[in-house]
Amino acid sequence: MRYRTIAGTDISVSELGFGVWTVAAGWWGDYSDEQAVTLLRQGHERGINFFDTADTYGNGRGETILAEAFPGTERDKIVIATKFGYDWESQIGKRREGHQEAPHCFEPDFLQRALDGSLRRLGTDRIDLWQLHNVRMEHLERDDVWSFLDRARREGKVRSVGAALGPAIGWREEGLYALAERQVEVVHMIYNALELDPGRELIAAARAAGRSLLVRVPHSSGMLEGKYTVDTVFDENDHRRHRPRAWLINGLKKIEQLGFLTEATGGVLGQAALRYILKDPEVVSTLPNIYGLEQIEEFAAASDCDDVGPEVASRVEALYDSNYGLPVEQEAAVTAAGRGSRCRPRLTPAPPRRPATTRGRGRRRTA
Repeated sequence: MRYRTIAGTDISVSELGFGVWTVAAGWWGDYSDEQAVTLLRQGHERGINFFDTADTYGNGRGETILAEAFPGTERDKIVIATKFGYDWESQIGKRREGHQEAPHCFEPDFLQRALDGSLRRLGTDRIDLWQLHNVRMEHLERDDVWSFLDRARREGKVRSVGAALGPAIGWREEGLYALAERQVEVVHMIYNALELDPGRELIAAARAAGRSLLVRVPHSSGMLEGKYTVDTVFDENDHRRHRPRAWLINGLKKIEQLGFLTEATGGVLGQAALRYILKDPEVVSTLPNIYGLEQIEEFAAASDCDDVGPEVASRVEALYDSNYGLPVEQEAAVTAAGRGSRCRPRLTPAPPRRPATTRGRGRRRTA
């Protein structure tokens, strides 16, 4: 396993991280606490020291199972990232459809309760990376939020701060603003070989600002793992089951064209996809969806693969810019058909989505 340091800190993280959402949120199948803890520990045994969760995952479960997996002094062996900003506790017991978002709240008194709650559930006295969860521009512009975060840093309860963009791909302006105008060490974004924007611009902005990036959905919801076929059927409780079939068919046509990427890295497609993302030093860690030991071992072994050079990276960009040779109208129809089921509706009116770039309009994908 290779490790990278979050810019402006001494926090060293494994370039393969573990997104706890897969074992805590119930969107990728059901895991008992015992199964989740076992998988988390197996990841650590294979070199993963970076675990990303959120207070809202499983209504706090994503934090409590980390505390169970790494109790006492074991906690000092890992780097914990969690998130805040959703008033999820007020929604417990209320009917919410699908992946419907809870309302946001960034009032200072709420932030204090959120911080205290996460520290308690995690069984720790500090959070290594505390991220504003799916933050909107109006939250980033609030000075009282940043005053609170500065105080949390001084008190030693928070070691670094991040802005997690989402829930879907996009939110370019929020990412650029956070990198240029606010004291964040990390911006957390969706980025992969099939979905390059707005990631490309955020990478350039992070480089200019001397900040770090964290990448989730590096396999484009599993497409870049190379395991799907035209006959793939997802389980009832798997969020990918709600995508239009054309998403699967078009995705398979795209990955057929990426053989040169696996040849360049010497790995299988799932490993090559990770090495593609890690070609940029601003990316300190990737968070693939991990469902079992087989994936941990495959993804961890990506550290042994060859790096992606400029020529190979340019070929991937050229394919993306040409929409992998697929008709733009066909791809737009796929996106439009799937957006309603893939993007979480909100309980309150939401600000308009900001396009990733002119090139990326209509290409948003959920995590």
